[in-house]
Amino acid sequence: MTRNATRSGSGVAYGLLVLSSLVVLVPVAWMLSTALKSSDELFSQTVRWLPLNPSLDAFARVFTDYPFATYFMNSIVVVTASTVIAIAFATFAGYGVSRFEFRGRGSLMTFLLLTQMFPSIMLLIPYFKLFQTLGLIDTRTALVIAYVSFQLPLCTWMMVGYFRSVPTELDDAAAVDGSGRIRTFFQIILPLTMPGVAATAIYAFISGWNEYLFALVLTSSEDKKTVPVGIGQLIGQYRIEWNDLMAASLYALVPLTLIFIFLQKRIISGMTAGAVK
Repeated sequence: MTRNATRSGSGVAYGLLVLSSLVVLVPVAWMLSTALKSSDELFSQTVRWLPLNPSLDAFARVFTDYPFATYFMNSIVVVTASTVIAIAFATFAGYGVSRFEFRGRGSLMTFLLLTQMFPSIMLLIPYFKLFQTLGLIDTRTALVIAYVSFQLPLCTWMMVGYFRSVPTELDDAAAVDGSGRIRTFFQIILPLTMPGVAATAIYAFISGWNEYLFALVLTSSEDKKTVPVGIGQLIGQYRIEWNDLMAASLYALVPLTLIFIFLQKRIISGMTAGAVK
């Protein structure tokens, strides 16, 4: 009876996994199919899953007819810089909050949480006026500053949780051995929280890579725009080249896919850090 119940439960679990995989993969498969179709086949009345004459022309046109390489490089530079800066500050802040008692610690964490409740559209005009005053409109620096301000609050919350999962007895033992606070942090505590740092960095990178609104408003020249803005510009007023649009979207998925492939172990470790002490 128990064995049959276990098999039934496993069957249901596998069925749900298959269904979830289909929900995720079917749109990607349709994007690939659309990117491989010719323009004539796209606008035909007969809808086909598989293209009759598959072609890679759309993948080539993305780089030959549009400055997509520039958009791609801008996204890499801006998102990488903002992620590194946000993780650096969040790591120090998380360690300080988790290890030191100071007045206003709870209020600080509450304030950081409240900043996540404001919709982006509400902050757009203040950010625009600020960067306009500083002469940073249409610069990658403005995007880096904006992205760091969005990423830092939640990254700090995540790092506080990871640091709290590390016993404070390790700090005390290091102090007894004559290790200073900074040396203890870099040589003992930080290596133990690297899975959490990796998971937090991935969150920051994804949030910056997918950001569209601020990149659209804060940049205007072609050599400063990012991938989401570039993809949005492929939508014309009277006609949409769906194959080019899907090809560009598939290119945009490549960095995120590579991150999950090579860092999946870190992601799982970071998600479960602190679950068992």
